Amino acid sequence: MGKIAVVTDSNSGITQEEAGKIGITVLPMPFYMNGDTYYEDINLTQEQFYQNLEEGTDISTSMPAVGDVTDLWDQLLLSYDEIVHIPMSSGLSSSCETAFMLAQPYDGKVQVVNNQRISVTQRRSVLDAFQLAQEGKGAAEIKEILEREKFESSIYIMVDTLKYLKKGGRITPAAAALGTLLRLKPVLQIQGEKLDAFAKARTVKQAKSIMVEAMKNDCANRFHDPSGKTMHIDIAYTKDLEAAHLFEQEVKEAFPGQQCVVHPLSLSISCHIGPGALAIAASHKIEG
Repeated sequence: MGKIAVVTDSNSGITQEEAGKIGITVLPMPFYMNGDTYYEDINLTQEQFYQNLEEGTDISTSMPAVGDVTDLWDQLLLSYDEIVHIPMSSGLSSSCETAFMLAQPYDGKVQVVNNQRISVTQRRSVLDAFQLAQEGKGAAEIKEILEREKFESSIYIMVDTLKYLKKGGRITPAAAALGTLLRLKPVLQIQGEKLDAFAKARTVKQAKSIMVEAMKNDCANRFHDPSGKTMHIDIAYTKDLEAAHLFEQEVKEAFPGQQCVVHPLSLSISCHIGPGALAIAASHKIEG
């Protein structure tokens, strides 16, 4: 079997350093701040991003330039026979559809995976793809496996402030004002294609409890595995690592024996939900 390159974007939360150690390639997502272009984990660190965000800098996100994508593929195909490209969910960005169109002239050598993942669940897909490639699977077969498993994941996110959802037009100013007045901590969910409202909590403690119970319910009823033994359980956060580790302990109590991994959310997600967010995610373990 030929050599397979695994490519993703920085929405996966995989850093350039991690990618180098694993042996995969991460396409950095571009940001625009005060008219200048920055690239996640290239010339824009987590610390720089949050400083600018909290100072009120005008920050917008974009998808990678077409030329950057095809140039990367062309470079990789000098050393690899095929590419598995795993962008963020097509339901949350047009970058997946764009990559699919760009791949058409490559005669099957570039397989774009549309498995409706983002952040830590997208990360799991990338690691699965790499493992499947190591086991000798071809690019088309890896794509088929990942897309077959695409809805076998779940994410719940607590947003600490409504400021950034309002700024991005995801909630109305009136709803944001009312939520701020009531000190609400919205819990959002990603079940495949869409980011949707799930619940409203009055405190962080209540929001964390809602997320844990929702994930326990998903494991029992969606994934038919109340213990979560067949799932990867991950914790994600924006800016506040200490809060994430505290949440990790609560999740471990809910899923005894499970190894939870804590990751920072990618900046392209953080831009829309702001600092202080916490998330729990589950992804079905894939066996080759």
